[in-house]
Amino acid sequence: MKKYDVIVLGGGAAGLMCAIAAGQRGRRVLVIEGSNKVGKKILMSGGGRCNFTNLHCQPSDFISANPKFCISALSRYTPYDFVALLEKYGVAYHEKTLGQLFCDHSSKDVLSTLIGECAQSGVQTLTQCEVTSVAHEQRYVVRSNKGDFTSASLVVATGGLSIPKMGATDFGYRLAEQFGLRVRETRAGLVPFTFTGITGELMQRLTGVSLPATVSAGKMKFVESILFTHRGLSGPAALQASSYWAPRECIRLNLLPDDDVAALLSGAKTSRPKVVLRSVLGELLPRALVRELESLWWGVAEQTPLTEVSNTLLRNVAQRLQSWELRPAATEGYRTAEVTLGGIDTDELSSQTMECRRQPGLYCIGEVVDVTGHLGGFNFQWAWASAQMAGQVA
Repeated sequence: MKKYDVIVLGGGAAGLMCAIAAGQRGRRVLVIEGSNKVGKKILMSGGGRCNFTNLHCQPSDFISANPKFCISALSRYTPYDFVALLEKYGVAYHEKTLGQLFCDHSSKDVLSTLIGECAQSGVQTLTQCEVTSVAHEQRYVVRSNKGDFTSASLVVATGGLSIPKMGATDFGYRLAEQFGLRVRETRAGLVPFTFTGITGELMQRLTGVSLPATVSAGKMKFVESILFTHRGLSGPAALQASSYWAPRECIRLNLLPDDDVAALLSGAKTSRPKVVLRSVLGELLPRALVRELESLWWGVAEQTPLTEVSNTLLRNVAQRLQSWELRPAATEGYRTAEVTLGGIDTDELSSQTMECRRQPGLYCIGEVVDVTGHLGGFNFQWAWASAQMAGQVA
């Protein structure tokens, strides 16, 4: 049985970063990854450019039953710390919008950086390694199809349930429960909405239409772009709202978040009385969308000039454009979700070390924990920060 100081289960963003931090302390570290290569989600993220962090990262950008839990990790390892690591390897990057940092060339640059650091730190990696059992006697014992291993510390960095085709499983949650840890209910987050019935048919006709909008779910609202798809509604604003949406609840769309639509229509009626409503709105919104909403909401004859449209109807149109209420049938689920909400209860962990309070030497980091970031690099930053904190002590 091969002996190590630290075994890390999972070779994703959090697992690799934790292994690096532990290896730099002179610890003998083994990373066990079930798939055929490490860092698969890193490679596919950000459209292949990897949105690796966000300069404006704050605890308020995260969802957790304990909103304060992430404060320590995020303050101790900041976006600038990760940027410094990439700059050490000469990785070119740029800020896209809202503090989001992307690689100039490829997500491979981020993964190469992590693999390079692992090599320098003496970290060993096993891929296509299926863990069959984990036990704790005086040390942790990990049995697998590639042999048996033992360590003083065991780090669970197995991720969540999102994108099962990339190898996502519930292994981390089952392992936590094996050691008596509470696991909060999980669900898909940062995921497109789906619609059925008449609304679903409308979405299909609008497939490919994109525009800036505000999407609200519960008390949260997000102003970014939306994209109509053949299944429903996607785009950054919709994905953000999905993390706050509950089944059977409605979401609200403001299709013109920067305008006072009532004032615009009233002004157009005064200054351009012979223009038709469709033309005015076509200057503000995609024409395909205007045509669909015209038949859905106001239904005035195509050639009716604004001067013949009642002020009441104009106000109703304005109100609907800025508060369109829709009830999703569901979301696309884990198949396309970027993250998993819920997970290992933070009450089970130390916010200073990520170590389990009731199981010494067991650490849980990254997506497997009940800390989920907004879209835009926040989940990677949580991976780096939680991993660094565990790697400093494991």
